[in-house]
Amino acid sequence: MPAGNSERGNAEERLVPAAVRAATFAVRWRGLDPQDVYAYLARLADEVERLHREVTTARVECERIRQGLRQWRERHVGCRFTDPQWPHGSQWPKHTNRGPR
Repeated sequence: MPAGNSERGNAEERLVPAAVRAATFAVRWRGLDPQDVYAYLARLADEVERLHREVTTARVECERIRQGLRQWRERHVGCRFTDPQWPHGSQWPKHTNRGPR
């Protein structure tokens, strides 16, 4: 466990790659191999960095989709489906949960 952190950590603290790379550990007799620990931390930091990029990309995409949906709703606020050939008039049919057929 990095020095200065409780076992559970602070819920408000975010795990960022720079903090993982800068983590230090208390020296103990017969402790872990420092090279193994820091190699693992480097891999962990790379993974955290990749995940941060994925989350950022997903948030941008989500906002783009939200914006597109808002624009679509604004353009179609008064639209209704009206087809004289449609057997249910201007209403979409209600689905029932019949299970698998």
